[in-house]
Amino acid sequence: MKIIVGLGNPGEKYARTRHNVGFDVVEILSERNRIPLGRVRLKCLLGEGRLGAERVVLAQPQTFMNLSGEAVVQLVNWYKMEPQDVLVIYDDVDLPLGHVRIRKNGSAGTHNGMKSVIGLWGEDGFPRIRVGVGGKPQGWDLADYVLSHYPKEEQETISEAYTNAARAAEVFVTRGIEDAMREYNTRKPPKPQKEALDKPMNGEVNG
Repeated sequence: MKIIVGLGNPGEKYARTRHNVGFDVVEILSERNRIPLGRVRLKCLLGEGRLGAERVVLAQPQTFMNLSGEAVVQLVNWYKMEPQDVLVIYDDVDLPLGHVRIRKNGSAGTHNGMKSVIGLWGEDGFPRIRVGVGGKPQGWDLADYVLSHYPKEEQETISEAYTNAARAAEVFVTRGIEDAMREYNTRKPPKPQKEALDKPMNGEVNG
């Protein structure tokens, strides 16, 4: 059995923002594998089904990003999971836009959701997929940037990255993390980004 957790913020105002990479990739997995996300339990929106021969749980924590660890700890304890069988997907402002990075373990970096997961679980030996959303343009507040939407010129790049992240998660479930890393860690140079976006949004900070 495997659990795939996508980090994000619940609610329509956060939908399709940079910080909701995890939610969006889990939704792609739900659609591709006909595993509906339909019930709220263990502080998550959950879907249970099979991916190939493997039982899989898809999860979107409903705690808001900075408290993601509360949901992950409940999931891990309820399903009695080992760290190597729990995959976490999230955004990374330190990766170029559209890049995908898969690792077996590691630190939280600057990501508050991952800080919550590692801090409350007391474990960093779990696999993760990071999707690059690009660094914030000059003059932007980081919280405003990660809660912003992608401009039109970035949408094709990020859509491809989301699909690759979903495919990597499927490979993780069916063939293991090594194959996922070998096949989907980004190697090609990134497409150029705009120097600045139009205007920072004002919004509640959940990042």
